[in-house]
Amino acid sequence: MGPHPAVAAIRLAVRRVLHDILTEHPPAPDTPRPPARAAARPCGPDTERVPAPGSRRSATVPAGAPLDQPPAPAARPRQGDDAAPEHPPRPAPLAPLVLVACSGGADSMALASALAFEAPKLGIRAGGITVDHGLQPGSGLRADEVVLRLTELGLDPAESVAVTVGRGGGPEAAARDARYAALDSAAERHGAAAILLGHTRDDQAETVLLGLARGSGIRSLSGMAAVSGAGGRYRRPFLHLDRQTARKACMVQSLPVWDDPHNTDPAYTRSRLRHEGLPALEKALGKGVVEALARTAQLSRDDADALDAWAGQAEASVRDAAGLLECAKLYALPPAVRRRVLRRAAIEAGAPAGSLFARHIEEIDRLITGWRGQGAINLPGKVVAQRQGGRLVIRQG
Repeated sequence: MGPHPAVAAIRLAVRRVLHDILTEHPPAPDTPRPPARAAARPCGPDTERVPAPGSRRSATVPAGAPLDQPPAPAARPRQGDDAAPEHPPRPAPLAPLVLVACSGGADSMALASALAFEAPKLGIRAGGITVDHGLQPGSGLRADEVVLRLTELGLDPAESVAVTVGRGGGPEAAARDARYAALDSAAERHGAAAILLGHTRDDQAETVLLGLARGSGIRSLSGMAAVSGAGGRYRRPFLHLDRQTARKACMVQSLPVWDDPHNTDPAYTRSRLRHEGLPALEKALGKGVVEALARTAQLSRDDADALDAWAGQAEASVRDAAGLLECAKLYALPPAVRRRVLRRAAIEAGAPAGSLFARHIEEIDRLITGWRGQGAINLPGKVVAQRQGGRLVIRQG
């Protein structure tokens, strides 16, 4: 009897991503491949406890497996236990390391369990990181509990990183910035090839709606990419799976999960959208809204990628010998391509990408399409854009 369908779905999603990572980061030629066996994990309907030969410890084996086969080792005990820990065979240090970012919620715990199961079979080292934002009482203790759960799954390294959340851009954006900075630092510290994130199809739908509400362009409507970050560091295996599948996978594996109260707090925009906005849309439009929004994200991403590539090719053709942008040539470009060229130029001049909004690009664009002798335009990062002698000059003010 195979695993529960929800468990099979999350494992398949992770297996596909791990294969991609192995293709991009193959082990060193002299790295021995470990035996294919699963990491220790809690019992559930798909496993049963049998005595390990010659030992009083219990071991976890797949349900229905022959009992005369040596079972996998028991779950790794906490550090400091008197008994010596029993470790499953690990890949050699030269094998690629993949980390999972785990908050302790259902999505990331399901992801951690799938990584712990699949990574050893492919010769990949697997670890976990939880970020303590310090925004709630007892957050440090909860982070320690998550580290313990990751350790019991067989993930190594498993650690908690405390961050200080600023106030720039609102609480949600500030927490996100602090979290990704901590994850980037952990990846560099451990030499990780990739970090897995537990965003689901539901998260993708919410992201699309948030971008739509802001009146953002097609890039914002494209939601979260399956692969993002420097060098493709971040991977999101669950973007085609719904949130309920991840929760069901945790339940059938008896994995404890923590539900962040911020996820139900109406003070947060995403929380209101999740518990009020999306249900209202489904009531008005019928089921399938989440799937449709996720599909819109993928279609928008394909279009945005094509337009970005077009803008990259067109940029060289609209500059003069001195590298300045020629307004007449910019005017001849399609608006979607021209605005991308302008945005790239502003960022290259020093404008922070996260602070450069559509209204800024529209103001620069009017120097091309609605020239009436207007003066310089101030942009974030102390960057100034102005028209001079038929050229568009964007530089530090």
